[in-house]
Amino acid sequence: MLVSCTFLWSTAGVVTRASSVTNGWEAAFWRSLFLGVVVAALMLAQHRGAAARKLVSMGWPGVVSSLAWAAMLTCFMLALSLTTVANALLMFGVLPFFTAIAGRLFLGERVAPHTWLAILGAAGGIGVMFHDSLRSGNVAGSLIALVVPIAAAANTVTVKLGRGRVDLVPALLLGAAISVLIAWPLAGPFSATPRDLFLYGGLAVFQLALPCILLVRVVLPRLSAAEIGLLSLLEIVLGPLWVWLALGEAPAGAVITGGLVVLGAVALNEGISLAMERGAAR
Repeated sequence: MLVSCTFLWSTAGVVTRASSVTNGWEAAFWRSLFLGVVVAALMLAQHRGAAARKLVSMGWPGVVSSLAWAAMLTCFMLALSLTTVANALLMFGVLPFFTAIAGRLFLGERVAPHTWLAILGAAGGIGVMFHDSLRSGNVAGSLIALVVPIAAAANTVTVKLGRGRVDLVPALLLGAAISVLIAWPLAGPFSATPRDLFLYGGLAVFQLALPCILLVRVVLPRLSAAEIGLLSLLEIVLGPLWVWLALGEAPAGAVITGGLVVLGAVALNEGISLAMERGAAR
């Protein structure tokens, strides 16, 4: 399920590049606005008159999660306007470090030795890609993109802490609303065409609402924070691949090499974990 979510998340870059909007603030505004509408409609359909009460009763986990969603929604689109998709996504490579450490500190989750080794291996691939971004002058976009994995790690731990006590799907709605308010003053003058609005609406449904709700409801209760962070690295490989194949935005050789290292580390970790689970079952 998490791999499916990662596949959907990875489409953000290619859809954003297909849009005529070049202002990252405007892109963040439209995507977050449509996301808020979609999540609000889903909440009304599920909870009807109790939807507003769900939003108010989130407590501190909901507030923290909302702020994390707002940071991710805003900074990712802004980073895409300042650098290539590959350079923006490669910064997500620090996610396993933050989620593993945060999971260990706040959730008491044990990180398997082979997972630590896989994280270190993936870090090597990320280092290769980051060195390329420094050389190509895309540091600003990369640093803004760095906010995304930090916020994602905080969100992962917060949602796992709040699981069973509060429904944190409303936090996605509040986070989208905060992102809209942040981006609105800097989004104008608006230049989106009807085709652009259609693209951002599609992103809201398939790239954000669907995988994010699956993440909160299905994935987080079943996987450790370290496993979630490591598997999420697949987005680093898939995102630039779609842009390369569809629009010809070819990543540098160093980015390709680093991406293959990351993919190998993820595959090795999951293979070892699967073999250990089967051995324990037998």
